[in-house]
Amino acid sequence: MDLYEYQARQLLIDQKIPVPAAIYARDSHEVAKAVDEIGLPCVIKGQVKIGHRGQAGGVVFCETKDDAILASERILPMTIHGHKVNGVLVAEAKNVLHEYYVSISVDRSSRDYDVLATANGGTEVEEIAKAHPEAVKRLHISPLEDFDLEAATDMAREIGFYHADVSQAAEILLDMWKVFKESDATLVEINPLAKIGDPDDESSKRLSALDAKISLDNNAAFRHPEWESFDDSLNADPLETRASEHGLHYVHLHGQVGVIGNGAGLVMSSLDAVAGAGRPIGDETIPIKPANFLDIGGGASSAVMAESFSIVASDSQVNSILVNVYGGLTSCKTVAEGILDAIGTIDFVKPLVVRFDGNEAAEGLKILKEAHNPHISVADTMEAAAQRAVELSRAQLNSSYQPRGGTQ
Repeated sequence: MDLYEYQARQLLIDQKIPVPAAIYARDSHEVAKAVDEIGLPCVIKGQVKIGHRGQAGGVVFCETKDDAILASERILPMTIHGHKVNGVLVAEAKNVLHEYYVSISVDRSSRDYDVLATANGGTEVEEIAKAHPEAVKRLHISPLEDFDLEAATDMAREIGFYHADVSQAAEILLDMWKVFKESDATLVEINPLAKIGDPDDESSKRLSALDAKISLDNNAAFRHPEWESFDDSLNADPLETRASEHGLHYVHLHGQVGVIGNGAGLVMSSLDAVAGAGRPIGDETIPIKPANFLDIGGGASSAVMAESFSIVASDSQVNSILVNVYGGLTSCKTVAEGILDAIGTIDFVKPLVVRFDGNEAAEGLKILKEAHNPHISVADTMEAAAQRAVELSRAQLNSSYQPRGGTQ
């Protein structure tokens, strides 16, 4: 679960990490009241669960109350990188002397936790990290270890907190670790962690978290009843919500080929196969991409397949569907019967490509071929199935797809 900035700030505040004064507002009237309380100058920040808001016009510095109201009225209706703005944060403007980047995250490749930091924070931190990887400091923490004040102090010194207080930086790093552990987070990121104050007054200089991004592990929700306040059902993807209600693992990716499989690894491999097959050919074709991730797990009943097809086909961008199933405890023969039963119960007109492997794969493919359904094609390999699904999708885009009168 990704949090909005105003929600992430509260978790930092709970651990006494310094942040600027700020008030969440849902309309320009609330913005006007917030400005009266916060003071001027201020920053109006659109609340979306994605970065690079500033470059998209979603963050505006304001010197007057009227400027703040006008900025909010422009930002509130915005959609930034596909994300609808959910309110604005009216934040106290600070005099920034330097910006740092610090984060703690789960590193799935090394199966541990990563503390990542650089003295080159801000909106272009990704580009800076690519150009100067040596400037990024990384500390791996084993799940059996802890991150203590000594390690945090060493990390702060390594980062190079130019004239900032190293001990304060270490305390913030340690408090971020507490947020990470106690909140069952997968990511706690502060960017920028800024040195603020009067450049001519050394005593005024201090560190403050000007922006934060936090992702929580949904699997730990049973331990956190307070997460109910983070509910974002009004802005949730309707297809993801519908799939969740039926116990299906679905992620909307906004491509053209719907992908259904059993097992997260197999579905991920299917996404890669579709993306590879869908690379543009020359300058005249557009790329074809996966439209979704949908893992049906061990369920292959006609009810599960019908709901899966219905969800994927409800995406108006989907032009074809790839079903990639490895038969284990559930046989491919059962899956094939479930597919045919499902298609018979819904208004299904999308071209469908099926690839089976494992338990009773040959029997399942035979059932599909003998059905002579003009919308179903079968393939022997995942790569061939992905290629066929891409071809069908591209043909649909070109308005030239015609069912061939039988399975292949």
